[in-house]
Amino acid sequence: MKIGVLGAGQLGRMLAIAGYPLEMSFSFYDTSGSPSVGFGDIIVDKGGSGDQLENFLQNVDVVTYEFEHLPLELTQAIEKQKPLYPSSKSIEVCQNRSKEKALFKTLGIPTANYRIATSADELAQAATELGCPVVAKSVTEGYDGKGQAVLRDVADAQTAWNSINHDAVIVESFINFSRELSIIAARSTNGEVAFYPLAENNHHDGILRYSIAPAPKVSMELQKQAQSYIKALINELNHVGVLTLELFETPEGLMANEMAPRVHNSGHWSIEGAASSQFENHLRAIAGLPLGNTDANKPTCMINIIAEKGDKEAILKLPYAHLHLYGKEERKGRKLGHVTVQADSYEELAWRVKNVASFLPGSPDFISSIS
Repeated sequence: MKIGVLGAGQLGRMLAIAGYPLEMSFSFYDTSGSPSVGFGDIIVDKGGSGDQLENFLQNVDVVTYEFEHLPLELTQAIEKQKPLYPSSKSIEVCQNRSKEKALFKTLGIPTANYRIATSADELAQAATELGCPVVAKSVTEGYDGKGQAVLRDVADAQTAWNSINHDAVIVESFINFSRELSIIAARSTNGEVAFYPLAENNHHDGILRYSIAPAPKVSMELQKQAQSYIKALINELNHVGVLTLELFETPEGLMANEMAPRVHNSGHWSIEGAASSQFENHLRAIAGLPLGNTDANKPTCMINIIAEKGDKEAILKLPYAHLHLYGKEERKGRKLGHVTVQADSYEELAWRVKNVASFLPGSPDFISSIS
């Protein structure tokens, strides 16, 4: 089977690595003009003019994507010619925060109180109604902390509006949470669903720095609550492939933050940490194959490598470290790779992760929460 992937970055790269042992081949459709995938056939259509789309589609059996910020017209046009998984419906909801929040409310999934604002004055009014502090996010196109601003006072509205520089923003009340979690699920074309254990995530400057799975100190009740939320979303969207739901843990239970209709940074731990990674299960799902085992084989931590690659040789000398580099040039704020670390206990995992982090320049103070 030949898989067509919209996008040609590190997520596409890891999909290909997972798919080759299953006798899959890959073609990547890149609109950025700077693909970094390093595998398969790469068709460059810089700017997304569509000139190369037919050439791409005629050589693939099924199409998926590594990034949801795609023109809806493009994905809808593809659906008329080839199976597209997940469908345009998932893209439409997940790339628009107002539609996403509305879906959460419809399905009874707890989320922050929010308002939509289309001007600085409306932003100020929303902040007044919700009560500061609030966070304002662009309705579309925001990721990795981009297109966001925190208002600690209503007087900050104009500055926040100017910094976000978007036609509309969603304004959310602050949530009193103890930690950030995420759950990943896969659903196949035949309706089979599999869930990965909750992962605990730590962000720095809006970018994920590390994920621990299974998240420590998670009750069966909490895991089941997360599974019920993501299953409701998968069923409502008729979603095929991997879906990720980011959550806050609060004294009242879990609250949804946002979701992504694709393989996700917080699931990279599963490459070494589970019998079947999120990448393999995404491919199994869209190809109609049985889903693989999603259980974590031991406590695992994924550490993102940001901006600088660090001491590669020192990391490779560590017997418990698995290094993944993405073939990208160093640049401020850029995800260049990740390291997966495993241990038999969370205490040992914390020590090992801190040791790995010492070889990564600019890493924040890692892992007080695991031990």
